[in-house]
Amino acid sequence: MHHQPLRIAMWSGPRNISTALMRSWGNRPDTFVCDEPFYAHYLVQTKITHPGGDEVIRHQENDWRKVAGWLTGPIPEDKTIFYQKHMAHHLLPNMERGWLNEVTNCFLIREPREMLTSLLHFLPQPTLADTGLPQQVEIFRQVQERTGKTPPVIDGRDVLDNPRRILGHLCDALHVPFTEAMLSWPAGPRSTDGIWAKYWYAAVEKTTSFQPYTPKPDQVPESLKQVQEECERLYHELYRHRLHAT
Repeated sequence: MHHQPLRIAMWSGPRNISTALMRSWGNRPDTFVCDEPFYAHYLVQTKITHPGGDEVIRHQENDWRKVAGWLTGPIPEDKTIFYQKHMAHHLLPNMERGWLNEVTNCFLIREPREMLTSLLHFLPQPTLADTGLPQQVEIFRQVQERTGKTPPVIDGRDVLDNPRRILGHLCDALHVPFTEAMLSWPAGPRSTDGIWAKYWYAAVEKTTSFQPYTPKPDQVPESLKQVQEECERLYHELYRHRLHAT
């Protein structure tokens, strides 16, 4: 197994396979996972109403500096990998970005039409910022400029179509060995799940592996066509760098 400490910040937008991916990494014996550590800060700052929002704020540290200090500090439980599931839209403008240099930033993306039509069930009028794509591209460019290298990008559909191959490529990019343990996990909740799991994770709690991709025919309403176009532009900037199944 991997021995050098590795802190993976996996930046996703909403309505993706981010929780299943957290299950996958959480099933590795060398990995500690955490679930959306900036969620409470996001709720406090935006005053947005989410299911169980007050409970999230009560149970989770909402000072982003303290959270960032924990994310870049010692890896809990003497593990060598710290997998951090992040929602990119939680990275608000008031948050300094220097701590990002101390983690290995990766990106999970989803085709915008499918993401937006799914997001509409929770946010009737999502903005571009709500999709997390501007924040993902901001971090991606920052990493490229700082390191001169392209950080790992994976597309949710690619993972569902061929989880062994895509996760294998991701592990290669991160210089850690792939393990079959990442392809299945026990059903049910986890102690590392956020306090909000009871509102959002009913479906994923029933799973024991990545579910096969199924096409979604829904179309984005006319009122969101401009948001969709902006999403497409940002998505394709990342998509062309994604890790391929071949």
